[in-house]
Amino acid sequence: MPNTIAQYKKDLEIKGFSERTNDSYLRHVRSYRDHLDRPIDSTAAGEQVKDYFHYLLQTKKVSRSYVHQSYSALKYYYTVTLGLEWDMEKIPRVRHVSKLPEILNSEEIKRLLDVTKNIKHKTMLMVTYSAGLRVSETAALKVADIDSERMTIRVDQGKGNKDRYTLLAESALEYLRGYWRMYEPTHWLFEGQDPTRHLTASSLQRAFYASKEKACIKKHVTVHSLRHSFATHLLEQGTDIHIVQRLLGHGSIKTTTVYLHLKKESLTKVVSPLDHLLDDNET
Repeated sequence: MPNTIAQYKKDLEIKGFSERTNDSYLRHVRSYRDHLDRPIDSTAAGEQVKDYFHYLLQTKKVSRSYVHQSYSALKYYYTVTLGLEWDMEKIPRVRHVSKLPEILNSEEIKRLLDVTKNIKHKTMLMVTYSAGLRVSETAALKVADIDSERMTIRVDQGKGNKDRYTLLAESALEYLRGYWRMYEPTHWLFEGQDPTRHLTASSLQRAFYASKEKACIKKHVTVHSLRHSFATHLLEQGTDIHIVQRLLGHGSIKTTTVYLHLKKESLTKVVSPLDHLLDDNET
């Protein structure tokens, strides 16, 4: 069989997936081929694919979200690059387990920022939280994306290859100005070790984890939790959910409604029927 990996890469680029998605899909297909340790059958996807997913879940103990992405990557590989069939009934997706995201409260956000002394790291965390950015979006920000007149941040080709504008907080702008005077970035706002390339997402994650440890935060949170916290805190402030949807860049309002379950007021304003019962008995 010819070099189908090279053709697969072309097919992904033609489709217009993001570079990050392309890299992830390629890793999944290479992992699948390495696991088989033999040529892929020139027949419709079947038992060998199911065996691979079973191996990922039972032996490798990977997350269900990992298997979901592997499913999408292999399905595209089989149907587009190899031109073979993919029977959804014979190869069903792993059932998705819905979990509410973990968020940081306002006091924890403040502690996190207070212990971050490196101005570059602090500015990155402030911008991420105050604008509700994904880690990859913060890492890839350009100097020109910051509009201090309109107090907005332009997110260029975010998830789903969509551009959007989000908030630029006054306090974040203050730190951005101090950061710019110190580092003088030219193109990428947060340059990597090589100034011609932007900071990596993993570098931002490491900075977050270091500050999280210093702040003694025990919650299982990541940089992405700052985005979840941004959305939840906006809703708690009374911001219209459709505005939050636009700021986050969600294609569907259904994605945004998960944050309604995290609002503090959603629970604190509801009185348990047990309390009503006991109150009635005491009167």
